[in-house]
Amino acid sequence: MAAGAAARRDPGPAGEKRILCVGLVCLDIISVVRAYPAEDSDTRCVSQRWQRGGNASNSCTVLALLGAPCAFMGSLAPGHAADFIVADFRRRGVDVTHVAWQPRGDVPCACCVVSAASGSRTIVLYDTNLPDVTARDFERVDLSQYKWIHWEARNAAEQAAMIQRVEQHNQARPPGERVGISVEVEKPREELLPLMGLGHVVFISKDVARHFGYQSAPEALRGLYSRVQPGATLICAWAEAGADAVGPSGELVHSDAFPPETLVDTLGAGDTFNAAVIFALSAGRSLQDALTFGCQIAGRKCGIQGFDGIV
Repeated sequence: MAAGAAARRDPGPAGEKRILCVGLVCLDIISVVRAYPAEDSDTRCVSQRWQRGGNASNSCTVLALLGAPCAFMGSLAPGHAADFIVADFRRRGVDVTHVAWQPRGDVPCACCVVSAASGSRTIVLYDTNLPDVTARDFERVDLSQYKWIHWEARNAAEQAAMIQRVEQHNQARPPGERVGISVEVEKPREELLPLMGLGHVVFISKDVARHFGYQSAPEALRGLYSRVQPGATLICAWAEAGADAVGPSGELVHSDAFPPETLVDTLGAGDTFNAAVIFALSAGRSLQDALTFGCQIAGRKCGIQGFDGIV
């Protein structure tokens, strides 16, 4: 066991440094229905499956499918759901060394209804009493193993302390050895918003943009860019309108969406976009290339159930 764990901690192929995603993993119970049911009705689903979910967890799946060595850091509690989740991580080749096993709490579970008619997904999440990972948990991460770390905004104070540790690490390293920092702020909760000022790359959702009264991605980027640190990149995807970004130059960059011929399943499309953009930026591609690549891969994901087949 110890030897196997040590092997999983090694860098990826040819010593390539990895990408770490910090955030939620949950069990998704997904029911595909012909059309979204009316309230207080009784209907049969076309299919049903268990799937490992959660924003950071899904992004790991996509990174692994794209060929990036990656790892996940988040909380789990022992039990059948956790066994399924860990087995699926390992099947994908995602390193789970930094999973924080909690002595109390339950694994979060999401009941997801996917409409075959529209491709929409409706999620009801039981976000349980399972504690999130802490800055103390993060102290065990060997930062020299990673080229990029991505945070799904959750417990902001602890995550800010984690990011501070990475910045201190970077100050002692030459540019080529510094760890990229990205943050996703998906939920418009006030306590999460300060994390926008801590990432080198910051993803904000349409919900966050609308929370501030903006009705398009370009409008949101212009209005919110002052909240990110100098030299950072701010990115906002807007479903069928594609995605926009503002980088250090201040220039607005846009990519159109790449919708599939038939919209099948949008569950995890945003996580797919984030992962593909991170994959491209961490490989040194331009912001325009990364944004376009993110939209392309997210479009492929919307045309299939699950994630297999995006590449």
